[in-house]
Formats: sequence, C-alpha cells, structure tokens
Amino acid sequence: MEQIIFLGTASAISNKNQENSHLFIESGDIKILVDCPGNPISRLIKANVDPLEVTDLVITHFHADHVSGLPLLLMDLWLMGRKTPLNIYGLEFTLDHAEALMELFDWKKWPDFFKVNFHNVKEIENVTIINNEWLTVTTSPGKHLVPSIGLKFEFPVSKKVVVYSSDTEPNQMISNLAKNSDILIHESAGSAFGHTSPEYCGKIAHQENVRKLFLIHYSNNLSEEQLVSQARKHFDKDVVVAKDLMVIELN
Repeated sequence: MEQIIFLGTASAISNKNQENSHLFIESGDIKILVDCPGNPISRLIKANVDPLEVTDLVITHFHADHVSGLPLLLMDLWLMGRKTPLNIYGLEFTLDHAEALMELFDWKKWPDFFKVNFHNVKEIENVTIINNEWLTVTTSPGKHLVPSIGLKFEFPVSKKVVVYSSDTEPNQMISNLAKNSDILIHESAGSAFGHTSPEYCGKIAHQENVRKLFLIHYSNNLSEEQLVSQARKHFDKDVVVAKDLMVIELN
C-alpha cells in the first residue's frame, strides 16, 4: 500500500476540526510520521494506523505546532511495549532541541526503553535520508523563522512523486524539490515572513509543472473557496484544501 494521511492540517492554532499539521506516509514496510504535534498516538489510532508500526519520524523544524507531542509519542510507544528501534530525522538544530526537550523528562532512565536512532540531516539541497525498495525520501532546506526542511517522497510502485514544503516562505530550493511532482502539499499560512500565501502556492505549482496542489497549514480567516480561488490565479489544475484524516491513495 502507498498512501498519505493528513493527520492534521491546521496552522499554528488548532481548532475543533483541525489538529496542527502532520502527516503519515506509508509505502510497503516503511511507515513515516512527519512531525508530531499534540497527541500523535491518538491521531494515528483515529486514522486506523497502529502506532507501533511507525518506522521513522521526520521532524521538519523545531516549532511547538510541529514537535510538541514528541515526549508523549515516545513515552506512549514505550508504555505500549515497543521493542523495535525508531529512526528520527531532522536538522542538527532541530535534533539538538528535541533531545534537550526529552532530557526534561529524564527519558534515558526509562527502563527497557526502545532504541532511538537520531539522524542529522545536512542543511543543503537534495539530501537523501531514506532510500530502499519501498521509498526514497529527499530533503531540501526551506526558509522559515527557524531552520526547516521540505520533503520529497518517491514511491517506486505507483511511480508517484509527492512533495511536502513544511513551513517556508517562497524558496527556490523547495521549488526545485517540487519540480514535475505529481502532488505538491504546500503550506499556505499567508504572506508573512516565513510563510507562503495560497496565491504564491499556485504560482509555484504552475512554475514547477506540478500536477495537483494540496493546501495545508492554512489560515482560517479565508474560506475554502477563497483559498482555492487565490491558488488558481496562477494554477489551472486541481487544487484541494487538505482536511484532517483525508487520505491520498497512490496505488
């Protein structure tokens, strides 16, 4: 199975219908959690995903609406009896802060805790962090208030390419990552520093020959119709406003 589940789609402020933005990516034996705000375990269960089957966690950047659930995620997996290692990927800045956060909970003294493998991602363009028969994952730096990465997922069975911008203002390295992709999932919080407006998301999708655009991390000050209308000023293909627990099946 190759699929993407939107576990949350809200920007920094969640609401009764939306959790903060994070994703679940599945391809064969590889099951990736992208970011971990709130209570990731309950969100995975609500999406009919067994949390113990998650193989990898990618933290795109160290902001509370993307990483606040990390201590709860690791503690709950431990209490659920996890034995297999968990790989966690992120920039050095991100992982240093993540480990410091976990130290507040004295996590290294938790008995019989499963192994966590931290993988520092270089803050340069086109870094491959996972490459196997099920999936290839490549990162490039975004431009945000703190160091951040966007992600490209290449699925070998469906031959689909999906790109997730994470939080970023318009940035050529993220645009390069999106070039000729089947699906671009782009943050659309607005034109403030570190973010991208829905209109500019459409411009990027058009310039990079994207086939389908999903808007995520959007402002609730705009209606769904307004979000789509702005993106379509430059992009005349399919535009979708992502919703919590929406599933994209790739094969």
